Amino acid sequence: MKKSLILFAHGARDPNWAEPFRRLRALTQVSLPDVAVELAFLELMTPDLPQLAAQQIADGAQQVTIVPVFLGQGGHVRRDLPTLIDQLRQAHPGIQFQVTEAAGEDAGVLQALANYCVASISSSK
Repeated sequence: MKKSLILFAHGARDPNWAEPFRRLRALTQVSLPDVAVELAFLELMTPDLPQLAAQQIADGAQQVTIVPVFLGQGGHVRRDLPTLIDQLRQAHPGIQFQVTEAAGEDAGVLQALANYCVASISSSK
């Protein structure tokens, strides 16, 4: 079964805002060479989630995993994302869509951020 992974971010007017997400995508792709890893945005940037999912499905993906790269479960993750997923499921019956919790809700991600914050004390003057 061909799989794809979509990192789903908010988006911004400034194109440079997405640079850390592009680096995250590249790092993730290295670890998953047999999976198409791409970046989609909720608003203000392209591609959007429906557009990217349709492209990955056209390229043969049968299972699409969506990782919201948000720090928390705010309104976009609780309301907007489920609506988009429902639309994707209706538009692409037979495709498996999986959605993870927001990245910032994961214990490992929180620990990595905490480690970064702790390290900032020793690096500050």
